[in-house]
Amino acid sequence: MTDPTVPSASPSARIRAIDIGRGAALVAMAIYHFTWDLEFFGYLSPGLTAFGGWRLFARCIASSFLFLAGVSLVLAHAKGVRWRPFLLRLAQVAGAAAAISLVTWFAVPGGFIFFGILHQIALASLLGVLLLRLPAFVLVLAAAAVIALPWFFRSDSFNTPWLWWVGLSSENPHSNDYVPLFPWFGAVLLGMAAAKIGRASGLMDRLRTWSPPSIFSPLEWGGRHSLAFYLIHQPVLISLVWLATQIAPPPPPDPVAGFRNACRAQCTPVRGASFCQSYCGCVLDQVGLLEGGITAFDRSASDPAMQAQLNKIAGFCTSQTDLEQLEGSDDE
Repeated sequence: MTDPTVPSASPSARIRAIDIGRGAALVAMAIYHFTWDLEFFGYLSPGLTAFGGWRLFARCIASSFLFLAGVSLVLAHAKGVRWRPFLLRLAQVAGAAAAISLVTWFAVPGGFIFFGILHQIALASLLGVLLLRLPAFVLVLAAAAVIALPWFFRSDSFNTPWLWWVGLSSENPHSNDYVPLFPWFGAVLLGMAAAKIGRASGLMDRLRTWSPPSIFSPLEWGGRHSLAFYLIHQPVLISLVWLATQIAPPPPPDPVAGFRNACRAQCTPVRGASFCQSYCGCVLDQVGLLEGGITAFDRSASDPAMQAQLNKIAGFCTSQTDLEQLEGSDDE
C-alpha cells in the first residue's frame, strides 16, 4: 500500500541527499589535502596528517566515499545491470586512476599512488556488480569478513609489488594514497547492504521526494561532479600553497622534529604507535652520538660507511625497543 503522506516520485529520480553527502565528503577531502599540502611545503609539522585525529579523519573520508559508491551501485542497477552506463563510468574512473598513477610516478616517486581511492572504486565496482543479487544480510557478513581479514591474516607472500593491491602483505608499502582491496572493499559492501535495506523499507522512495534547501546546492553540485572535482582540486590547492611560499616562505624546518615525525609515519603502520615512539627516540639518541648528528641521514645516501652505521643503529634500537616492550608487558 502506498503511503499517502509521501509524494510520489519516479523510481529513477535522482536522490539528491546522496549527492549532498558525496559533496560533503569532497569538502572534507579538500580540507585534509590542503592540510597535507601545508605540511608538505613546511608550514606545518612533518608527519602531522599521518597520526591521530588527522589519520582518523582521512580514513573516515575514504570510508564515506566507498560506502556511497556501494549505495549508488545498488540504486543504479537495482532492476538489472545497465551495462552501457556502467562500463562508461567504469572507464572514466579507471582512466582517472591510471592518470593519477602516471603523474605521481614522475612527480612524487617516493609516494607513487599505485592503488588509491579511485583504483579501489574501479575494482569494487567490478566486484560489486557481481554481488548485486545477494541479500543485505549476506553483504553485511561479507563486509565483516573483508574488514576483519587483515587483522588476522597477513603474509610475506603478498609483499611483492604485484600483490600490494590486495592489502594482505606483512608490511604496508609506502604511498601517498593506499586503499587496498582488504579491508576497504568492506565499506562498499556495507553501502550496498544499506541501499538494499533502504529500498526494502521505503527510505529511498522517501528520499527521492526530499527537496533540500538551497544552502545545500553547492554540495549537491559538487556531488554530481565528484570525479572532476577530485581530479582538479589537488593541483589547484598545491598551486595556491606554492604561490604562498613565494610571498611568505615557511619557517626553516626543525630537522629533529622532522625526522621524528617521518620515522613515526613510516614505522607506525608496521609496528604500532607505542613501539615506534620509543624506537624513533632511540634512533635519534644514537644518531646524536655520530659526527654531524642528524645530518648523517643526508650523507648516508652517498656514504656507504655512514649507511652501514645507520643500519646498525636501526638494528640496535629495534632490539632495544622490543626488549623494553617485553619487560613492560611482564611488569603488567
